[in-house]
Amino acid sequence: MLRNEREFWSSGGTRLAGVDEAGRGPLAGPVVAAAVIFDPAYAEAEALRSLEGLTDSKKLSAVQREHFYVVLKAAAGGVSIGVGFADHLEIDRINILNATHVAMARALAALAQPAEHALVDGRPVRGLPCASTALVGGDGKSLSIAAASVIAKVTRDRLMCEEDRRYPAYGFAKHKGYGTSRHMQALLAHGSCAIHRHSFTPVREAEDLQRRRQAERGTGDEG
Repeated sequence: MLRNEREFWSSGGTRLAGVDEAGRGPLAGPVVAAAVIFDPAYAEAEALRSLEGLTDSKKLSAVQREHFYVVLKAAAGGVSIGVGFADHLEIDRINILNATHVAMARALAALAQPAEHALVDGRPVRGLPCASTALVGGDGKSLSIAAASVIAKVTRDRLMCEEDRRYPAYGFAKHKGYGTSRHMQALLAHGSCAIHRHSFTPVREAEDLQRRRQAERGTGDEG
């Protein structure tokens, strides 16, 4: 998990950022990206201790993700973290792919010191504030990207739990905005709320159904 980082450090660089996102697929809420830079000495010392088992956030349980989130946040001097968001309005305006790239650029810009290079999970990304290398499956190949995936995922999950308190009818605390059967049932029953992504097909279809139902009720009242 440190092979890519060691190659960069051996070339004389120190500020290599791993970048990943969470929330491309959900029907509601923002897409969240994180950038993580490890101090080389910290990473080498902790890779088999406090960071052992850190990998792609999708392969970790919620408890494990929270554990590593706390470890990374507490590593003052050893870890630099930047987080960037693109909300549902931006997603609807510029599409989810472009919004994801914007969030990644914002995460890198939020670092205390600029990255010299970035390792990005997935395909190449344009518009980043530094040169970058794309790694397909990078969250399982790079400790920096794995750390970014955990920060992004936990940050977004916590945010969606807050939104659940604002919009309790949708169950955001359970599914985090993904298109589960419970979420779809809530959409069909209540229509969309303020944080739904209206450009996503299931949300549009639910809104269309709501309008048809309202129209039918209106016609029935007139009769």
